[in-house]
Amino acid sequence: MTPASSEGVIVKGIGGFYYVSVDGVIHSCKARGLFRKQELTPAVGDRVRLDIRADGESVITEILPRKNFFVRPPVANIDQFILVVALARPEPNLLLIDRFLVMAEYQMTDIVICFNKIDLAEDSQIEELRQIYDPLYPTVFVNGLSGEGFSGLRDYLKNHQSALAGPSGAGKSTLLNRLIGRPVAEVGKVAKRTGRGRHTTRHVELFPVGSGFLYDTPGFTSFDILEADEAELAVLFPEMEALLGACQYDNCRHLEEPGCAVHKAVNAGNINASRYVSYRQMIEEIREKRKY
Repeated sequence: MTPASSEGVIVKGIGGFYYVSVDGVIHSCKARGLFRKQELTPAVGDRVRLDIRADGESVITEILPRKNFFVRPPVANIDQFILVVALARPEPNLLLIDRFLVMAEYQMTDIVICFNKIDLAEDSQIEELRQIYDPLYPTVFVNGLSGEGFSGLRDYLKNHQSALAGPSGAGKSTLLNRLIGRPVAEVGKVAKRTGRGRHTTRHVELFPVGSGFLYDTPGFTSFDILEADEAELAVLFPEMEALLGACQYDNCRHLEEPGCAVHKAVNAGNINASRYVSYRQMIEEIREKRKY
């Protein structure tokens, strides 16, 4: 019998087998040897063509063009990052938040910032973070344990392949379990000495959540400083990108140059000072990395 050809998305890969969702039905597949010759490995999130065979030996025959691909963890076609940040235990690190945001901008994904553990935060802290980030990105404040704020978070997951990202201990596993509706990720504890959580996820998997998909990954807890160079860094800060072309010099790096529109915006309070501090620190790190 001639196998039926279909399209689907890889939701899990273990031990050389790939599990492909086709209209909600999961098919266990092997990949064609042709991919090895092309040095191409199927990844969770890939949209693929497969031959579905009656004997159960289905085969992935083609990997469709990817929107993006990440090596660590090995996933494809993320179109939205949900950046999860704890409001306490551990305390939020603004430079780390901004580094995640720049990475997501560089990959041209949508971004939602999810501040978790609102039960541990003062109203003044919540308002400060809201003033920094709410003008730039969709921002939600939630309690992963009680579910407060989750209706707004679910709205952002619709029709997206989303990945949770953020520092260890931010509560990503707790959020994932609540969003999926059952325990699929082991919840780690935050170490008292370091204030950091431990990695608990062991493999990559993609779960349906309403009309979207949500990645469960062992990565996206930290990122090396940028694949971007200093000439394009400002483009990855939306508030600075809006001022491109307004500086006195075309090659302005927004550091000490005269006639810098970004400087003027920071001094006028139109660009948050903490964001500008993060930008300068990233420039320094890029320059330091360039020496080696």
